[in-house]
Amino acid sequence: MKEGTPAPVPVQGPVSAAASPLETAGLKTTSPHSHLAGLATQTQKTRAALLGGGEIVETKPTASISKAAAEGITTTSTKWNTKNIGLRLGADLVSAASAAVLVAPVISIIDRSIMENASGAASIGTSLRRSLRSLLLSPRATILSRPFGLIFLLYGGTYLTANTLDTAVGTLNNNPNPAHVTSGSSKFFASSAANIGLCIYKDQVFVRLFGPPGATPRPVGLPSYLLFAVRDCMTIFASFNVPPLLGPVLTEKMGERAQKWVSGQTMAQFAAPAVVQLFSTPVHLLGLDMYNRPSGAIGQGEQKGPSWGERWTLVRKNWAVSVAARICRIVPAFGVGGVVNMKVRKGLMERLS
Repeated sequence: MKEGTPAPVPVQGPVSAAASPLETAGLKTTSPHSHLAGLATQTQKTRAALLGGGEIVETKPTASISKAAAEGITTTSTKWNTKNIGLRLGADLVSAASAAVLVAPVISIIDRSIMENASGAASIGTSLRRSLRSLLLSPRATILSRPFGLIFLLYGGTYLTANTLDTAVGTLNNNPNPAHVTSGSSKFFASSAANIGLCIYKDQVFVRLFGPPGATPRPVGLPSYLLFAVRDCMTIFASFNVPPLLGPVLTEKMGERAQKWVSGQTMAQFAAPAVVQLFSTPVHLLGLDMYNRPSGAIGQGEQKGPSWGERWTLVRKNWAVSVAARICRIVPAFGVGGVVNMKVRKGLMERLS
């Protein structure tokens, strides 16, 4: 080495050109990207300890982290609430049967009196007294009679259809509350279809049982069937779809003191089917008039039949008394029956949950 030439400085290790001051001092650093990677894979925060020689001690990802999660892959699954599905369907059946067996005696007596009065076999008062006497003196015979069975089938089938649809919707939507009650269009159409089909069958049998002796009942025409279907759809909508929507509104309007005696849901269940009779009764009366006074067929020598003005005059004449009579029939059927069905089902479903 030549004199005057500066001695080289000893280097302990290779130093990169872009080394930081900490690295130059012999200390290692961690990249910020390692922290982001640690958060993305749900690992614990990296803890570094400066040991002798400038090495780092890092924690490893836990074994419970799956490979899919470490790679950022997420999966979704569709689940149905099938918990206690058999018992829930059983609760639907029990609640529907409880409501039907409660209202069937009264409704069968009222329907029989209407049929016998229309056929001239007996007045409404005479028929009611005779049927009530039979119910009190021989209840077993009344319960096992065909009219009772038909009414039980009609309303039991209608309530069961509504209940099972609520259970099906709750199952498909994974609703954790088994007592949930729907109010959508599917419930309206299903309940209406069940009620109309069973009601037509019931009316046909009642006509044969309590019609004029020896007379062959005339078949019901299509216009009357359509009007009766509209009548039943209005009643079903007011009985099954309106109360779940109207009940919470009435509850908010009621004071706390009134709610101790009756709930808004119960009030809606009684009020909605009764109020809708103001609008469905004219449809019912028009259907009856078109059956009793059909329009004659052109070219067959039959009478033309009453005009629409004459039909409306008859409907308006019988409107008030018919509304009262139909309310007396509908309130037990869908008011009392609806409340019993709702409360029995709710109690059973809450036990299952």
